[in-house]
Amino acid sequence: MVPTVARSGADRTRAEFHYPCESCGADLRFAPGQERLVCDHCGHVQDIPRATGRGAAQLRELPLEQGLSARLPEGEFEENRTLSCPNCGASFELSGGAHATECPFCATPVVTDTGTRRQIKPQGLVPFQLSEEDARAALSRWLGSLWFAPSGLAQYARKGRRMNGVYAPFWTFDAETRTRYAGQRGTIYYETRQVRVMVDGRPQIRTEQVQRIRWTPVSGRVSRAFDDVLVYAARTLSPAHVNGLQPWDLSGMTVYSPGYLAGFNAEGYTVDLGEGHHLAQAEMIRVIQSDVRRDIGGDAQQITHMDPEFSAETFKHVLLPIWTAAYRFQGRAYTFVVNAQTGRVQGDRPWSPWKIAAAVAAAALVAGVLYYLNESGAFR
Repeated sequence: MVPTVARSGADRTRAEFHYPCESCGADLRFAPGQERLVCDHCGHVQDIPRATGRGAAQLRELPLEQGLSARLPEGEFEENRTLSCPNCGASFELSGGAHATECPFCATPVVTDTGTRRQIKPQGLVPFQLSEEDARAALSRWLGSLWFAPSGLAQYARKGRRMNGVYAPFWTFDAETRTRYAGQRGTIYYETRQVRVMVDGRPQIRTEQVQRIRWTPVSGRVSRAFDDVLVYAARTLSPAHVNGLQPWDLSGMTVYSPGYLAGFNAEGYTVDLGEGHHLAQAEMIRVIQSDVRRDIGGDAQQITHMDPEFSAETFKHVLLPIWTAAYRFQGRAYTFVVNAQTGRVQGDRPWSPWKIAAAVAAAALVAGVLYYLNESGAFR
């Protein structure tokens, strides 16, 4: 099967791939969990075309220094047609000749074409494993488990409302680290002392144990290798939602191929490589601090100085799969996301004022009954 390709602008613009069905000619889409392309028109199934031989693409790390200094080979870049949502700020790619769509994160109509953006190409992606039906079932279970959520919201979500499959952009960073440190090791010991206390209005002398810490200066060095430290490369989802979707099994990552995007959206990165690297190093330093405390040992630790050195730093731009649902219910917008690899769900926490009021009233009623029974002597 040979995909048809359309290009706009310079040659480095990402090609808009269309995979025609060998049976009826309609466009194919990627089938989650099957690693194949399927035709919604006639049901025909075809394999995703992959490059073979010496020129075949390999999942590889890119030198961080070259990326930060914009010295990557020209072949590592592409230009994409993108739209930016005026409501939530999401940036996502357009397919075909479309110039308008609906934001997959907040359901806002988007009609302004922002042109092309030059970005680093993805090196790899984790394919969708859950179908839209699987994601909708996971979302319904999650909504049903929430206390004080509006009952109508769960029912609204179950009525076949469409969900959007989106490949979210991430950076991954690798590094070798060696860190010199200085600090203090604390050893707990106890001192016995006598104290004067009043018992029944009379002074008494009592003996008690008082905890103390003896501090000893220490220094040393720790080493750690970091592999695939993940940083979300956009600002559309909140940090709480992104963290709540973890963990991701990156062993399921494959070399990027446009066939995996057939039928799905792709969000463009808005956190550049430099900012992503800064966030990744902050996460690495938090881990190194834990290593230093373990190396100091003792009952308590104080770190007075830490000098981490980073080397052999590399990065990748990767895409991870999520299903999104943007529902407007009783005048409010709710956004939910489902990890399309594991089924973990995160989203805006809906509250029902009526359920909360009923719970408060029920609690007050129970308290009143218990008070009445106690005052009437029922518990005596």
